[in-house]
Order: sequence, then C-alpha cells, then structure tokens
Amino acid sequence: MMPRDYYEILGVARDADAKDLKQAYRRLAMKLHPDRNPGDEAAEEQFKEAAEAYEVLSDPDKRRIYDRFGREGLLGQAGFAGVEDIFSRFGEIFSDFFGGDIFGVPRRPSRPSRPPRGADVRMELTISLEDAFAGVRKSMDITQRRTCSSCGGSGAAAGSEPVPCAFCQGHGQVAQRSGFMTVVTPCGRCNGHGAIITEHCDTCEGTGREPFVRTVTTSVPAGVDTGMRLRFPGEGEKPEAGDAGDLYVIINVEDHPLFLREGDDLHYEAAIPFTRAILGHTVEVPLFNEGVAVHLPPGTQPGDMVTVEGKGMPVVGHKRRGDLHVTVRVDLPVSLTDEQRRLIEALDKVI
Repeated sequence: MMPRDYYEILGVARDADAKDLKQAYRRLAMKLHPDRNPGDEAAEEQFKEAAEAYEVLSDPDKRRIYDRFGREGLLGQAGFAGVEDIFSRFGEIFSDFFGGDIFGVPRRPSRPSRPPRGADVRMELTISLEDAFAGVRKSMDITQRRTCSSCGGSGAAAGSEPVPCAFCQGHGQVAQRSGFMTVVTPCGRCNGHGAIITEHCDTCEGTGREPFVRTVTTSVPAGVDTGMRLRFPGEGEKPEAGDAGDLYVIINVEDHPLFLREGDDLHYEAAIPFTRAILGHTVEVPLFNEGVAVHLPPGTQPGDMVTVEGKGMPVVGHKRRGDLHVTVRVDLPVSLTDEQRRLIEALDKVI
C-alpha cells in the first residue's frame, strides 16, 4: 500500500502553520497513544504514522522536500528516521513541543550527575573488657584500592592500550528493539566502557585500581559490646572522583577472668572465709580503674548477692551506668591446725 499523505494523516491543510501542526499532532497523540489503547494494533500504526508525519512537516527543510517529491524524496536524507525508527526519538520530539511527556506532564530539569561514591569498608575489632569499660583509641590497618600506579587507571599493560569494543562500536551502549520501542542498555561485552583491554596490567590485574594499606585511628566509646557496629564517615574507600565511603567497625569484646558481663551489668564473685561471712565484711572489688568497696552484713550466706547501683558498664551515648552484682562464695577450710580445731570446737559448744 502507498503511504498516506502526511497532511491527510494529521488532518490539516497543506498551508498549515507550525501552530496548526502542533495542535493536530497533540490531539492525535493523546487519542492514539498505546498506553491509552492497549492491544489495539490499528491505533498503534496510526500513532506511528502521526509521529512520522509530524517529524517531517515540523521541519521546514524536510517539509519543502516532501511537498516537491513526496516521501520518496526523503528516504535518502540524513536525519530522516522513517516510521520504523521514529520511536527512538520520541522523548526528544515530545519534550520539544509538549514541554514534557505527551500527556502534558512537565519535564523536571535534569540534575547534574554526581560522581559515584566510594565503597564502604567493614572491619572487625577485638578489644578487652577493660577497654570497653573506659573507651579506647585503636589503630587499624585497612586494605583499600587506589588508582593503579603502573597503568594510571587504564587497566592495560605498559605499551598497550584498550581497543574499541567491536560489539558496540566503542559507544558503550547497544540499542534493542522491544515492540515499537527502542531500548538503550550498557554494552554487555565491554560493561559500558566502550573499550576492551586485551593485555591486562600485572599490578592491578586489569581493574585499574591497586590495593594499598592505610592506617586509621578510631575512637571506641565506653560501653561498647560485642556485635555493636560503629560508623566512621569518610574513612572508607576513596574513588578517583566523588565522596569516600564509610568505615564500619564491628566490635568483639573479650571475656574477662573476673567479671561476667550481661548487657550493661557486671557480675563479680567474692570469696570470703566463713568467719567473715558470720561477722560481716567489706569486700574490695577491683573494678578496672576504680575500686568499689562492697559491705557484706553479718550472717551473709553462701550465694547471697549484693547489688551496687551505677557501678556497672557505661551505657553508650549516656551518662548512666549499669549495676555491679557481687555474689558471695564462702570458703571453708579443708584442713585445720590444732589451735584452729580447738577454737572451732569451743565455738561449736556455745552456738
């Protein structure tokens, strides 16, 4: 079939001006758009025809050629897409005369693209319970990556250069048709770079970035516990351009020979002779950088617990502290001297 006349497609006179063309095309686009006519092949074809007609008649040079020679006169002209390829330029065409999409939604001004952010780094740090109690500064060696000193970031071996990707012709993108739409995606052969490295740099193995070790000193707050994650902004990997990533430190607190930690509370076992359990006693708890005196009343029984409020672990981000729980263990002698036996026997007679 011969293609329909462009003026007939848009329903305008041959002397229609730019305003008449816009109004006619807008009316047809709104009516025939596939989103409003799902599954209607006839509407889809008419939509394509209208797009091609408007593309030609809205361009003074193309319109002049069309008026003299018809559609055949345009087929060899540079910049003429034709009905099959016109949809790769829909965004441009619609934005130019609608100021947005074809339904009149204003197009947002594009934001300048920001350089990619550096990768975050995750480290594990083991500290003692004493360090967790008081807080500590720790230095850690972090392996990161930077622009390769051998190849300058190209990834290619010395004396060689990346070659243009034959699959995408060096563009880094490929166009794929889906129905009547054309979708542009990064090239899978060169990962969107537009070039392929044939001889890899030995230092960075073709990645363009080499590993190096950096020492970072971090402040660990008092009260941290196993499993807590500390974030240090900007201490992660630094890209060639853009902001550095963050450093995340996962805390592991070692067990202590004297204290058992439960949350923010500390548990301590005090061993005393049975005589002091009977008479009462003051126990000095060696709580790291501060001693705590705990009074045990007369008649203290084995397994009794005395709680000292506010003498446990600091609470991260707060001024308060947990509690210290002192459990009493009464030590009984396993052997006695003659004098000890005589005194205990005398005591036994009066109790």
